[in-house]
Amino acid sequence: MTAQALVIGIITGAAYGLVALGLVLVYKSSGVLNFAQGEFGTVAVYALWLGTTHGIPYVLAVLIALGVAAVFGFVTERVVVRPLADAPRVTVLVATAGVALLAVGLELWIGQAQIRPIAPALRRQDRLRILNVYISDQRLLIILTVVVVALVLRWVFTRTFLGLAVLAASEEPTGTRLMGVRVERLSSAVWVLAALLGGVAGVLTGPLSGFGPGFLTSSALVAGFTAAVIGGFTSLPGAFLGGVVVGVIQSLATSASWLADVPGPQTAALFVLLVVILLARPQGILGRAS
Repeated sequence: MTAQALVIGIITGAAYGLVALGLVLVYKSSGVLNFAQGEFGTVAVYALWLGTTHGIPYVLAVLIALGVAAVFGFVTERVVVRPLADAPRVTVLVATAGVALLAVGLELWIGQAQIRPIAPALRRQDRLRILNVYISDQRLLIILTVVVVALVLRWVFTRTFLGLAVLAASEEPTGTRLMGVRVERLSSAVWVLAALLGGVAGVLTGPLSGFGPGFLTSSALVAGFTAAVIGGFTSLPGAFLGGVVVGVIQSLATSASWLADVPGPQTAALFVLLVVILLARPQGILGRAS
């Protein structure tokens, strides 16, 4: 049972890692805690559902869904975040929460308050068996996507001007401006990238359990924040690591017989883990002390 929980937790944690990575990217570039990150993914799932129900080929519908998420991230940065650049960070945080609530309202208007199924990209349910757990093609696709995203982001932030400029702006925004780099454009690029990561998480996980208004916010945002804190809110690799840790802890807590009488064992386990990490290493596993 423990082995099965471990496998399931790693796969679930991979999706949490995508959400956490988007949160870390925005925080590193602007110091903003983005409560709209989950809705970037939920909007993408709704776009995918609308596309497939209107006969658009699945791959094209996925691309459209990711495009919708990217536009949502861009508009959020330009219309909500940028005008509040000089406001206290808590004001921006509340503003992103307002964006999330607006998105949930639109989702209720479009799809009503019900859970809807959506077809997975790949349908086979028993492609691979690990530790007596059958793993579907869709879950394997999640793992593969996370690996590819990790490699691409590593290349972007070590080999490209955009990645190096984002890292420079996060450390020394004034010096970066003096070098002729337009920090505002970098901010837009980061929000678009974060929205794309949320969109990827949404279109990959939505088919596993169905979706509804606020789908990714309710199922993954708290876990994503926890993963980012555990891994280190300034560390991109830490976001992935934190996601896996959170997924495994949740899965183990759910399957543990000695926690059967505890209400919400997943939440309780995450709370205990978060307190332990913050007491032992406040900057997170891979974060740097300020």
